[in-house]
Amino acid sequence: MGTEVVLVAGLAHHDVAEEIWRASPGAVLVRHDLRDLTEGVVRRWVDGELTVLELAHGCVSCTLRLDLLPLLERLGGRVVVHLDPALEPEAVCFALHGLDVRVEAVVTVVDRGTWLADATGDDTLAERGLSAAAADERTVAQVVVGQAEFADAIVLTGSGPADAGVLDAVLDRLSPLAPRHDRDGLDVTALLAAIPDDARRGRLDDGFDALLRGQPPLEPADGVAVVHFVERRPFHPVRLHHALDVLLDGVVRTRGRVWVASRPDNALWLESAGGGLRVGNLGPWLAAVDDWSEVPAERRASASAVWDPYYGDRSQELVVVTGSAAPEEITAALRDALVTDEELALVDELEFTDPFAEWHDEMEEL
Repeated sequence: MGTEVVLVAGLAHHDVAEEIWRASPGAVLVRHDLRDLTEGVVRRWVDGELTVLELAHGCVSCTLRLDLLPLLERLGGRVVVHLDPALEPEAVCFALHGLDVRVEAVVTVVDRGTWLADATGDDTLAERGLSAAAADERTVAQVVVGQAEFADAIVLTGSGPADAGVLDAVLDRLSPLAPRHDRDGLDVTALLAAIPDDARRGRLDDGFDALLRGQPPLEPADGVAVVHFVERRPFHPVRLHHALDVLLDGVVRTRGRVWVASRPDNALWLESAGGGLRVGNLGPWLAAVDDWSEVPAERRASASAVWDPYYGDRSQELVVVTGSAAPEEITAALRDALVTDEELALVDELEFTDPFAEWHDEMEEL
């Protein structure tokens, strides 16, 4: 018998996982505490029974691989997993890939009073005492934005600030398919039933999927806007590196594919949240691939639909959800980072300094 899992994520302390468990007869509640992970100690509760685990290597991947994954396969049935605040559900779902485990829903708890400040700040998890490993350099913004963005449903807790409309506008654009319910008087059955049929439910993107997933509203509301930047010519790597600052102030989220002139064959993935930024290597553009037989049909179809005789499927596409940042300034900074006509004519002859080379290697190790 396979396992059906409800993952419950969120930075703030909450009892939503317990509420879902109580409303699910026969379900098992699992919770991990990673606060002492750097010392190789993990505390795990299964239906309230505590087990203290000692790991040779204190890291999140070891906790998932050595404990959570085999535990879920062994339990079977329905399991509600209350994730440690430092865990992002997308990483957990990645680890579950290939197992006899189905993600029924990812539920994220958002604190009205603190979430916006967390999502636009630059505090690290270590500064909050929440880091899951000694080398964990993630920011709080990266975690809370990732938790909300990957959610199939969102539960709101706490008292709303004066700018509550801003929070609603951000969540509408960050996770447009996820129904939102208040913690007070939460009806678990109604919460899970409200999740639409086309919800993610643990499905992972490969980086080449549609970026405007769920058709978020593109019109500004309460000062929140979506910048959808699409261009066919490459970025100048040094000018792009300088332009990235515009994505780290007053911006909630940036996600998208990037093509830099110094690496014509490889697509880069750029992702920011608040003051945290990551750049990684997605792999080759199809224009640089001779044999498409192993390429998924959906990607072949999407590439063919936008194919250019000169560029192939190479392009820039970034989606930016703004907070206080001016959309026109973001667009102008990104456009100024593109290569000029003169540079494009000599692109095969020029030698570009590549400030992203080290970042590529770091991302590939994650």
